[in-house]
Amino acid sequence: MEKLNGKKKIRVSVFISGRGTNLKSLINFSKKKNSPIKIVLVITNNKKAKGIYYAKKNKIKSLFINYKNKNKAETKILIILKKYKINLICLAGFMKILSKQIISKYKCRILNIHPSLLPKYKGLNTHKRVLKNKEKFTGCTVHIVNLRLDSGKIILQKTVKVLRKDDESSLSRRVLKVENLIYPRAVKKFISSNL
Repeated sequence: MEKLNGKKKIRVSVFISGRGTNLKSLINFSKKKNSPIKIVLVITNNKKAKGIYYAKKNKIKSLFINYKNKNKAETKILIILKKYKINLICLAGFMKILSKQIISKYKCRILNIHPSLLPKYKGLNTHKRVLKNKEKFTGCTVHIVNLRLDSGKIILQKTVKVLRKDDESSLSRRVLKVENLIYPRAVKKFISSNL
């Protein structure tokens, strides 16, 4: 942790694989006067992740980690996280499942945002399954990562109404907008009660 404006800031690493809209939202949050976080590192498993642009634009170090060998990749990640003195990891559309070695090392200090109202629709293809089952509501959830997929303690959830005209892409867009809103709130809530 480091002091900024006389207050301790939590050093955060955000893990991304794609567009990085949640990363952008967290960066904007980190710049606010009373924000409890400082994003010091972005890690991606995708060289072409669009989200890298937000890291560069905001002068945040970004690193590509090749996941061909998961064990090697995660050993490397742990060394990097230690080097950057990371206190909290935020997964933001990171399309790899972290193994026990990272989860146990950062126990109760890894957050993830998932595009459904957990415990419903864990895993992939959430919007497709929501539509197939003719759900009236869906949403998104920020939770603590544990060893069971999308099963950790829920920090914050927000509901999104499923419209009759929705297809996967329209529903995905609307849920994503809500994700961008609640992730910073969830981070703030988590830090105030846990760190």
